[in-house]
Amino acid sequence: MHQEDETPAKARFGSLVERAFGTTNTQFIHNLQGNTQITRNVRQVTKAVDPREHATWTLGALHERLSDYLFEVYDTIDHPALGQSPREAFRVGFEASGFRMERMISYDQEFLMATMPTTPKGGAKVKPGRGLKIHHIYYWSSRFQDPAVENRQVPIRYDPFDAGAAYAFVDGHWVQCHSEYHTVFHGHSEKELMIASKELHRRRQCHSQGVAITARKLADFLQSVEADELLMTQRLRDQEARATRSAPTAIRPAPPDSDKIRVDPAADNDMVCNADSAEIGEIYGEF
Repeated sequence: MHQEDETPAKARFGSLVERAFGTTNTQFIHNLQGNTQITRNVRQVTKAVDPREHATWTLGALHERLSDYLFEVYDTIDHPALGQSPREAFRVGFEASGFRMERMISYDQEFLMATMPTTPKGGAKVKPGRGLKIHHIYYWSSRFQDPAVENRQVPIRYDPFDAGAAYAFVDGHWVQCHSEYHTVFHGHSEKELMIASKELHRRRQCHSQGVAITARKLADFLQSVEADELLMTQRLRDQEARATRSAPTAIRPAPPDSDKIRVDPAADNDMVCNADSAEIGEIYGEF
């Protein structure tokens, strides 16, 4: 029997992750140029000290420096609760208990499909000759030519950083689908399409037109000069995010000494990934 005590009033403490966020803010983030601490006192904010006028850090540069702080500074300083540095505690834990391979999560296709966003309904209907419709855009795969798949509701996932691709769960497999006007939508993020859709809606409201947003209208707008001006900031943000995601090794902690860790060879054999890779269909142009 295990007894748990709850606080009688509102809790005044946070989780370990929240505490780590607080330490990172006070020791690192709040010391950077352009931090927003002064905005807590709005009356003291002038143009000379407005953080928006002093923003110098890009996502890629901040990612690199934050990784240095977490794994080269914070990780090597003695922690009062541990009596040693977090890196040393990490190493001692592996020496005492070894690897728990069953707790590791592989960054594979199965993980990506489980973490990619979906629509509010979670699925879409396969329309004959058109495919799936996600955010005003139709997506097609050669698997949709099967009469057994047509007019069927299937689970879907989409890549928020690439509007040219989506995924459908057909017959026990994740199938990659390509959008209409794939050459235009490929590489554009979900955020870009949202901004473009709002701009098209605004223009039609100004002219009292209730025309629906279609993939053709979005594609034409993305290729226009107005889109370059309106979406330039968002595209720069997407480029920074894409560069950060392409370098996952930059935020890995330093591994403990391999000669001091006991690894069960049988455990390695259990880590064979059996996830089905997403099938890649043929790329189509206009429907």
